[in-house]
Formats: sequence, C-alpha cells, structure tokens
Amino acid sequence: MNKIFHATAGMGHKLQAQALVAKDGFSARYDLDRIKGVFSRPEHKLAGESYVGKVLVLDAAKGGVATAWMLYEMQSRGVMPAALVLNAVNPIMVQGVALADFTMISGFDCDITQAIPNGATVEIDPSGGRPFIRVL
Repeated sequence: MNKIFHATAGMGHKLQAQALVAKDGFSARYDLDRIKGVFSRPEHKLAGESYVGKVLVLDAAKGGVATAWMLYEMQSRGVMPAALVLNAVNPIMVQGVALADFTMISGFDCDITQAIPNGATVEIDPSGGRPFIRVL
C-alpha cells in the first residue's frame, strides 16, 4: 500500500509495528488490563485483544491524570503498546507519553481510524517537521 498520513504533532521514536485499529477511544485506566496486556473494558471495540507491541490507532484520548503514571508504569514493566496514533489528544495524554518516553502522533486531515487497515504493518516517524504514519 505504501500510503503516508501526516500528523500535526508527534513525539517519541521512529518505529515499525503492526497496527491495531478501532473507532474507539483510549484510556490507560479504564480500557486496559495493564497486567495481562489486553483491552479489558467489555464495551471497547478491541476487548480481549492484546495491545503489547502494537501501534494503537484509535479515535481520541480519554481520561485524566491517572493516565500519565499508568503509561509510565506500563513502560517500566514492558507491557506497553509500541505507539499511539490518535485523531485527537488531550494535555494529560501528552504528559503521560512524555513521562513514559513513548511514541505518539495525532492530528490528521482525515479520520485515521478509517484510513489505516487493522493488522497492517506501519512505520511511524514523529521526528522532524512533519510527523507521519506510513502503511507498508
């Protein structure tokens, strides 16, 4: 496919991994079993799916200040997604991603959850002036 989608903001490291995509939000506190590494909220579209090592392509960040320390705690135990790709973020999510030294990009001119196929291998490069996700 080799299609590129540019984001308005990005932070973290360049990487390549498999995408896990859903038109749903992301809360480290309410959506995840942070011990088992799976989406645990029954109503979440990815319920039961492992997020470990995957690029999560989701709609928007949800939740409050607990997300910051939860992302850091997940990173310290190695039970972490590879990256977050979101249509919209909030300042708390940005703080959590920075604290965890994690990769995230957001802000697209399309609904990124509709543009990236679930299961696709993607490359993310948040550095430079134009952060992007590329479907390989």
